[in-house]
Amino acid sequence: MSTLEEQIDVEVPVQVAWEQLHRVHQYPAFVAGLRHAHPHGSNRAHCDIEVGGTERVFETAISDHGENQVMNWQTLDAAHLRGTFALRSLDNGSTRVQVRVEYDPEAVHEVYGGPHGFAQSHAIEETVRGDLAQFKRLVEEERPLRGS
Repeated sequence: MSTLEEQIDVEVPVQVAWEQLHRVHQYPAFVAGLRHAHPHGSNRAHCDIEVGGTERVFETAISDHGENQVMNWQTLDAAHLRGTFALRSLDNGSTRVQVRVEYDPEAVHEVYGGPHGFAQSHAIEETVRGDLAQFKRLVEEERPLRGS
């Protein structure tokens, strides 16, 4: 199992970042390759993703822990990706978003294709960094529109 950890600081209160993480239908705005996402049930999400020109469908289980601070997720498909978003208030107006992703490189390659070994790890790292930058843009730009 491989593990990736990244973080980014966003200029919004922790509650605003937490609310954005729960807007599953907006995940395509900041998750690369995700074409459509919608929540169903109390802790599931259905996702349509395109990787390398191939479309895939997967289900994700989501659970919250720690009073608006920790969200765990895991895919329920063959790739068995899982991760955690942890939010930490830096002050009243800014939050550190930490993400941890655990994955089996061979399973990811079999399901989604792409490179092997170090090249795959680098590609996943770059994707997660890009997703965090897009999350920052989304949550900071849309905050005034929500009246928070």
